[in-house]
Amino acid sequence: MKKLIYRIKRIYHFFKTGLLNGIPAQIRFNFPANKLKTIAITGTDGKTTTSTLVYHILNQANLKTGLVSTIAAKIGDKEIDTGLHTTAPSPKELNLILKQMVKEKCEHVVLEMTSHGVYQYRDWGIKPSIAGLTNVSHEHLDYHLTYNDYIDAKCLLLKKAPVAIINQDDKSFYRVKQRLDLKKQEVINYSLEEGIDKKIKQAIQKRFPEPYNQMNARLAVKVTQHLKIPDQKIAAAISNFPNVPGRTEEVNAGQLFRVIVDFAHTPNALEQLLPHLKKQVKKNGKLIALFGATGLRDQSKRPIMGQIAAQYADLVVLTADDSRTENTWAIIQQIKSGITEKHNKILSIPNRYKAIELTLTKLAQPNDVVALMGKGPEKSLAIGKKEIPWGDKIIATQIIKEEKLDKNHD
Repeated sequence: MKKLIYRIKRIYHFFKTGLLNGIPAQIRFNFPANKLKTIAITGTDGKTTTSTLVYHILNQANLKTGLVSTIAAKIGDKEIDTGLHTTAPSPKELNLILKQMVKEKCEHVVLEMTSHGVYQYRDWGIKPSIAGLTNVSHEHLDYHLTYNDYIDAKCLLLKKAPVAIINQDDKSFYRVKQRLDLKKQEVINYSLEEGIDKKIKQAIQKRFPEPYNQMNARLAVKVTQHLKIPDQKIAAAISNFPNVPGRTEEVNAGQLFRVIVDFAHTPNALEQLLPHLKKQVKKNGKLIALFGATGLRDQSKRPIMGQIAAQYADLVVLTADDSRTENTWAIIQQIKSGITEKHNKILSIPNRYKAIELTLTKLAQPNDVVALMGKGPEKSLAIGKKEIPWGDKIIATQIIKEEKLDKNHD
């Protein structure tokens, strides 16, 4: 029955989102996608970093390029306010942005795309010239039902492109490749073990110490090499690539310990981020992981996230993360159900502000590393039916500065 409903939903979106919204949006804005070369990036984790890096390399190579990502939409060096709260905007929103890019004489657009967006035909009328896949791991199984359904949704995008670039090191590799049409498409693999230009390799290793970001960079390199960008320019662009907000972003407010804000909200993201941070903890220090899980979303990932956090962190603080109308305590209990030992290092504080405050003012000590995960660059926190203004980096900075001020007044 669930499978039948899932298929009916797809048909529903074909008519509602595609025919009734996509076609009118294309006509209204004069088919802007046809005037741009689209590079589409999808995957469970790493989409934003990869998309932003491709966009950066192309602009550094003097190819005026637009970007539509979770964080922002950009035209050349200019950021435009979209008001988007989803990675994949509606056809009307997307075509309006693309029209602005055409007006600004962009040659390319880098489009970050989710499985939801493709499944729901939000990319109606978009035919990418290149589609890249970062990885496919445990996520959105509340919506796509099974892992294979999730891969199918990702492949809906990959199949549209004459060139598909896929991750040979990812567990999804063979299943993805099996779904692609090798006779009609050029399918390119990338891997950390693959030989690469020496200058590019050095630039990647210096700019991205994190293995998962090195993999994201490999995808960006493959995409831009296919677009005939010289290796020298790719290496230079990687070297001066600015930080992506909310992705392994440092909070520097004069504290004696490190604070990292990251968007990690999947088992795979925690599995990649926490071991990397653990290696950076100084002698006598500890790794503190603070996170929650989004409400009304895939519940099956919650125990796995708890298990991973307990495995790598010395202290785990469980709290709210867009609980929506779900009970935060119930979400925390589901996360804790995956933790079979080391219960003495788990704290549960459902109020996210209080959780961050306690962590930064009482728990964290010199030489510690604190990872505030799940929200990344997001500017609101969904609790109940309200969107509360939010920002992990801003709040952490305020708490640290107020704590220092209080100590100076003692």
